Amino acid sequence: MPALAVMEFMKLFQNNPAFYKGVFSLALPIALQSLISIGVNMLDTIMVGRLGEAALSATSLANSFISIYHIFCMGLGMGASVLVSRYWGMKKAASGHEEKASHALKQTVCLMLRITLGLAAIFALLTFFMPDTLMKMYTSEKEIIKLGDIYFRWSVVTYFFLGTSLVSTIVLRSVGQVKLPLYVSIGAFFVNLGANYTFIFGKFGAPRMEIAGAALGTLIARLFEAAMILGYLFYKDKNIRFRFKDLFMKTGTLIGEYIKISIPVLISDAILAIGNNSVAMVIGHLGATFVAANAITSVTQQLSTVVIQGVSQAGAIVTGQTLGIGDKNKTMQQGWMFFGLGLALGTISAIFIMCVSHPIISSYKVAKETENIAEQLMLAISLIIIFQATNSIMTKGVLRGGGDTKILMLADNLFLWVLAIPLGILAGFVFHWPAFWIYVGLKSDQIVKTFWCLIRLKSEKWIKKISTGKN
Repeated sequence: MPALAVMEFMKLFQNNPAFYKGVFSLALPIALQSLISIGVNMLDTIMVGRLGEAALSATSLANSFISIYHIFCMGLGMGASVLVSRYWGMKKAASGHEEKASHALKQTVCLMLRITLGLAAIFALLTFFMPDTLMKMYTSEKEIIKLGDIYFRWSVVTYFFLGTSLVSTIVLRSVGQVKLPLYVSIGAFFVNLGANYTFIFGKFGAPRMEIAGAALGTLIARLFEAAMILGYLFYKDKNIRFRFKDLFMKTGTLIGEYIKISIPVLISDAILAIGNNSVAMVIGHLGATFVAANAITSVTQQLSTVVIQGVSQAGAIVTGQTLGIGDKNKTMQQGWMFFGLGLALGTISAIFIMCVSHPIISSYKVAKETENIAEQLMLAISLIIIFQATNSIMTKGVLRGGGDTKILMLADNLFLWVLAIPLGILAGFVFHWPAFWIYVGLKSDQIVKTFWCLIRLKSEKWIKKISTGKN
């Protein structure tokens, strides 16, 4: 092996226990919180499913619209976290800029919460005044539309609690507070379980509300989350020190920096969500057998990526804080180690998928053709996950934490729309390739993006200067 290649390899896998301990102390609570969210979704599906297929379909379709707001909030929160991590690093650096960094940190949180509340108001108004129209976007079945209308009317206020708790959770993680959101999620899981059981089926003297009870149960769980998270942020947190009165502070000096860094993350995540829906539509048109096989693999995909998602968010936090302190060399060193961590976690995930694929597929009573397609998809997923893990930790973590949000917005969507979706369509509808190659085509952006991330990392152009916006 040439000496240069050995040096590059050594950059990826360094003996640095403190680094890995710090990363996983952030990543594991985030991963556990994601697992709980998956559990909540499965629980809701099981409970509502007992009301019949129409109720299950109505809830699922209504939540498809609500999930658009969820995606916007994730974008807002992750965009703000880039700034929060950097300012938190500046604040800890003790370089004489602590006051400016502290003020900019509060301004960032203020702008994030204001935009979140504004979006919540828009979605709430749409849900209140035109629930039928929203449901007709997804289905023409009158019974499903009627049930969806009921679910929507009980969900109007939910947006405000969902959005503010979600974005606040993300910024709290950015200053190292990862345990509280995890504990709150565990509490919300049991609140949701109890409320759903009580109001869906009319237990403990409560009226039987059925689909309205499902919406009410979710509302109560979101209210619990918001009360705990915002209560801590406004009254207990000693890192950001953001208080309720700061919602009315002046933010004009930071708006330019906020738009430059945070808004591209929001736009990128929103367009990517549309793109991923387009991938789902392509799969949907490949036939019922392909759709069923893909559904069999979905839970395995979710479970295999929770730790990767946690490390991605940890990457953004660690990178932002290190750059805030002003240590560019350490940031580059950490960037290489995150790349190596992505390869390692991707490989572990691939082995996990290959080990569990046969038992999972055989547990379903499906036709032999569906089973064969599912096996091909599992094999394709085990290949793609290596690249997906690596570029996810880089794009959603390290490069985003460096402030490279505009280029990432372009790269994410360019590879998806120009390469992956057209290639998947050609593989499935023109060339009629086997399921393995169709899936690889639909996810080819993950492969190309990994090599692009490596080039971008080496260039050091991803490290952007971020201003406090205050002279």
